[in-house]
Amino acid sequence: MTNKKTLIVQGVKISIIQSRKSDYISLTDMIKAKDGDFFISDWLRNRNTVEFLGIWESIYNSSFNYGEFAIIKSKAGLNNYKISVKEWVKKTNAIGLIASKGRYGGTYAHKDIAFEFGMWISAEFKIYLIKEFQRLKDDENNRLKLEWNFQRTLSKVNYRIHTDAIRENLIPPILSKAQINFIYADEADLLNMALFGKTAAIWWNENAKLTGNIRDYASIEQLVVLSNLESINAMLIHQGMEKERRLEQLNKIAIQQMKSLLQNNNIEKLK
Repeated sequence: MTNKKTLIVQGVKISIIQSRKSDYISLTDMIKAKDGDFFISDWLRNRNTVEFLGIWESIYNSSFNYGEFAIIKSKAGLNNYKISVKEWVKKTNAIGLIASKGRYGGTYAHKDIAFEFGMWISAEFKIYLIKEFQRLKDDENNRLKLEWNFQRTLSKVNYRIHTDAIRENLIPPILSKAQINFIYADEADLLNMALFGKTAAIWWNENAKLTGNIRDYASIEQLVVLSNLESINAMLIHQGMEKERRLEQLNKIAIQQMKSLLQNNNIEKLK
């Protein structure tokens, strides 16, 4: 569980964590907005709650234990029956609820389930919870878009450095304009091969229904590495390194940098 975020809903601070590449919202925090004594176990023992959780798990969890679920469902709602979140998860192998200790301790639920739980607080609380959650996701998407555009711009700046190195070192003055353009494209594909493992033409043949080019569909990590490769290739060109040797070096650098970026928590927080 990583990347803790918070919402403020009707004056209540609510934590959100990332687990299984999804947002999980703190039910422990949400329950603070409920007037009077109310416990998560009270909600969990309700038959309607159990049925909802069972349907959700059947859609998203291929490892859900239907046998144990049937037993729990048959007892749900009885006055003498009670089950904790930990017991629910252990018996049914559920993934929609999390009971954790430590730094992010408490009970968390997948956002779909947390919204349903919000109705137990109040209809008004549920509406504001969904509204604030959507606002948070919109802010995250806008920041991601800004970061992607920045990396795209950085890549274009380095591309100019790259093409200048090609013009100064690889293009004989007697070449025609068409021949010069071919050399530029050939060097661009050198970078494509080093990073993506394929040329622009191969990518286009594989994705003929898409608009744009291979770089338009690159991830943030790939764009960062691409901008680095352009600068490095420009330096290698100035040093007079042969094309085959440059491709080998650039491919090694691309692999190393991609591994490093994919392990970088700061990059992960943008997603």
